[in-house]
Amino acid sequence: MAGSRLPRQLFLQGVAAVFMFAFASLYMQIPGLYGAGGILPARKMLRPQGKGCWQQLWETPSLLWEAPRLGLDTAQGLELLSLLGTLLALGALLLHPLRSCLTYLLLWAAYLSACQVGQVFLYFQWDSLLLEAGFLAVLVAPLRQRPLQRKPPQSGLAGAMPHEDLPFWLVRWLLFRLMFASGVVKLTSRCPAWWGLTALTYHYETQCLPTPAAWYAHHLPAWLHRLCVAATFLIEVAVPPLFFSPLRRLRLAAFYSQVLLQLLIMLTGNYNFFNLLTLVLTTALLDDQHLHTERGHSRKMPTSWPKTLLAALALLLELAVYGLLAYGTAHYFSLEVDWEQRTIQSRTNFTFHQFSQWLKSVTLPTMWLGGASLAWELLAALWRWTQVRGWLWKLWSAVQLFVFGVATVALFTISLVPYSYMEPDTHGRLLPVAHRLFSSVEHLQLANSYGLFRRMTGLGGRPEVVLEGSYDGQHWTEIEFMYKPGNMSRPPAVVTPHQPRLDWQMWFAALGPHTHSPWFAGLVHRLLQGQESVIRLVQSDPSRYPFHKQPPTYIRAQRYKYWFTQPEEQSRWWRRQWVEQFFPPVTLGDPTLQNLLSQFGLQDKSPPRPRSLSSPLPQALHWVRAQLTPLEAPNLLWGLLGAAGAIKVVQALLAPRPPTPNRQEKRKGAPQEPGAAAQNGCSSGSRSPRRKK
Repeated sequence: MAGSRLPRQLFLQGVAAVFMFAFASLYMQIPGLYGAGGILPARKMLRPQGKGCWQQLWETPSLLWEAPRLGLDTAQGLELLSLLGTLLALGALLLHPLRSCLTYLLLWAAYLSACQVGQVFLYFQWDSLLLEAGFLAVLVAPLRQRPLQRKPPQSGLAGAMPHEDLPFWLVRWLLFRLMFASGVVKLTSRCPAWWGLTALTYHYETQCLPTPAAWYAHHLPAWLHRLCVAATFLIEVAVPPLFFSPLRRLRLAAFYSQVLLQLLIMLTGNYNFFNLLTLVLTTALLDDQHLHTERGHSRKMPTSWPKTLLAALALLLELAVYGLLAYGTAHYFSLEVDWEQRTIQSRTNFTFHQFSQWLKSVTLPTMWLGGASLAWELLAALWRWTQVRGWLWKLWSAVQLFVFGVATVALFTISLVPYSYMEPDTHGRLLPVAHRLFSSVEHLQLANSYGLFRRMTGLGGRPEVVLEGSYDGQHWTEIEFMYKPGNMSRPPAVVTPHQPRLDWQMWFAALGPHTHSPWFAGLVHRLLQGQESVIRLVQSDPSRYPFHKQPPTYIRAQRYKYWFTQPEEQSRWWRRQWVEQFFPPVTLGDPTLQNLLSQFGLQDKSPPRPRSLSSPLPQALHWVRAQLTPLEAPNLLWGLLGAAGAIKVVQALLAPRPPTPNRQEKRKGAPQEPGAAAQNGCSSGSRSPRRKK
């Protein structure tokens, strides 16, 4: 039962860092996405409907309802929330006292408020994942952070409060749901690329924003791509149950497998803060012993024969698990070594019906596995509570244990509903109380369903939409985006942890007709108007925009198919082929464009009321925007990361170092056992008579 004090701190710091990236990235895009002249103005999302204040706030939970009282419109309120969220998250990342539940409650509420008006540009799974992880951080963080050197006198194990590990267990459960569902949906979707183990043959060039490393990964041997797909299924489907293993070495092996997968994804693709957030969730698999928080702790071999026997049995069980995983992977994916060609052949050795039956038989047991693991955590917390000394501390610990225990069980029950979406029969067998609880808080996004990379797109070539503008309708000039593929000679960009949300939606738009992406008509309309805020979403430096001097008279869009070039084509990264016209040529006032804007509710029927800049708050927001507008969003985020890292280094250098104990002190402390140390931690606040030898 190793402690988890440092993993909890790492989790809280990681969540703060991800919030910082998310808010700062969003802030740079607010005028073009949600401003009065943006693609989807945010002011249309918050309209009073004659309901009571509290009812309106509960149905649409957003702090932006209070923006008019500050003299701000909805977009300006969103800017203020993003700026404050960035600064508060940066403070929580750097300052230990700020990592309290109030701080994370404010961060969660601010991001939830943004999602209420974010529309399609904030409908990504990682936004939901951040909200869920952020709410768990509210429970994991204490009401008030204690100094790192102090341990609470009422602690039960390694200076921890009895209830502290309970909400942190929910982080492990969230990681399990995320990874297991992501692996399962790849097979339930019946995608031929995943079933044929050829998904990575297409993935690197068809993902939304590849990195330069994706070009090199794309040209790896086909047999290695198939082997990596099999390894992905192993890591995402077979390994996650080990998150709840009582053997810590199995949990650590699961931890490093997840870290490896996320690092490889980060290397070959720009998935903003998603992979960083997943890495933050993996801290729930660690413990203080692995992170060397117990100073002077050295691993000792068991001396008594029962301990030796248990250690041997544990080692045999670990080897059996590793052997079972290796055998299952080799069997279900028919792994065979071809010594002549020095390759490994692989193929799927099961049918969709067999997999569906397997999923039906394991979905409910995985819920019971989670429930059993939670029950163990509850018993461990109860045992720690029995070690608390002093009736006052014992009473206070009992209250906290009850509150956090009920909250943990309730959130676990709520999460079973979205988790069961991947298997309909299991979903129908859940207790009605779980469905009622989930329905009552669904709009708060406390629990969500996940399933990334469900289907592999672009099997016949990467579809890409290319915008073109013209002054006469005869001579057309391509409008190149900063990050998404366009210019065939430009290498792929590296923008992590920034998410260019317009570029991402352009990738989704290319997968179907333009009518499936209503916002596209709004983009065309704003570019015809020459809205600078929208132009900066395309090019942060307006001088690189081909129509920066005068807006184009006509705009149209073409659909192309893109492929990575071959190694011998050194002057280009992409090759492409025209497919069809995606959006017809239109101009301002064109009936086609007007009908689309009216159909999708994007027409400017009532212009926004002008806000006065005479008050200090709008003036301050305007000044901050003017200072940050010339910066590219990735540079701003990397600058924040560099500044935080530099401050951390300075803090480490200036931190007081604990005195080094002399040999006599070490000799006195040597005979203490872990149990005795825990008891001493429990009673450190009380004075007890010292027995003389």
